[in-house]
Amino acid sequence: MISKFHQNILTSINLETVKHNIDNISRTKAYQNIYINHKEIKWAFLASMVSRNAGWNMTDLQLEPLKTFLSKKVKSNLFATYERANWLIFSDAYPQLLLYESSKKFGEPLFHLLPYFHVSKFMQKEWCYFWKSQDHNRLVTALIINEQNVIQKPVIQQPFFKKKVFHGYQYLIQDFFHMSAVLFPTVHGKVYGSYVHDFSNLTKRISLGKKLASLMFHPDYYPDFYTFAKVSEPIGSRYEYEQYFTTPSAKTPMLRALYPIITHKDKIRKDWYISGSSLKKRWWKPVHPHFSQDVSHRFYAKRHGLLAIQNMASAYQATKVDKKP
Repeated sequence: MISKFHQNILTSINLETVKHNIDNISRTKAYQNIYINHKEIKWAFLASMVSRNAGWNMTDLQLEPLKTFLSKKVKSNLFATYERANWLIFSDAYPQLLLYESSKKFGEPLFHLLPYFHVSKFMQKEWCYFWKSQDHNRLVTALIINEQNVIQKPVIQQPFFKKKVFHGYQYLIQDFFHMSAVLFPTVHGKVYGSYVHDFSNLTKRISLGKKLASLMFHPDYYPDFYTFAKVSEPIGSRYEYEQYFTTPSAKTPMLRALYPIITHKDKIRKDWYISGSSLKKRWWKPVHPHFSQDVSHRFYAKRHGLLAIQNMASAYQATKVDKKP
């Protein structure tokens, strides 16, 4: 039995989570607003920028070269994967962020309420530790570990996604060409980031998250990333940062013009921390990536390479048709 005071907090957080978990754009803005108001929660800024990337990837599915290269069914499955994973992470993480916000507001830790949102015991312990220690970097790593575990079974290992997406040859080709990249742009036209390789591997996703966090909050780069986020409205299109290139690209469709609102069904999820998954020591180890290079040219070189292969294949098919009697 909980008090009316606590029940009101739970109700408010549930309503706010549903309100902002409508689509990629609303999630991106919600994460960013949390960070703007609570700079100590670094993960919220990382989540907002990774969410932007998910929006760009969703829109890319309807643009060349992927529009032609991938079948309609494959594009639909990939979109469903992006959407489901990001919806699930938000439904788990955003109540945590709001409960922390309420704890600050009322001057007392309210993390004993986390079980009402089905948050893992792992994060219940980590939030309590953070409240006392204010170890910002540990909290970033903890949230990276938690959210990647949250999607492992419901998305990555879910039979439909496992068979139709992660074992599909189109996904493997994308992986080979490093088409899926997490990019952090600046208003100066430079783009930094890293490539997503073997997305289905839990440990590699956690490692990527730590690399991205190290890059994002490096003192040489953070001010530029934050400026970009503040002045660039999320629209789910790479035009968000391509507008700052020396030669701006043509405007691309916005995400909300391409996709409808998706309604998700949520099941009572099992706590990964107590349902057979072990917490690996290497997940906690810090990473020290090398990042001093604008990666945009590499990203676009891969895209142009894939487009060239697509054009060669189309030309070859055309010659076969012409040779038929």
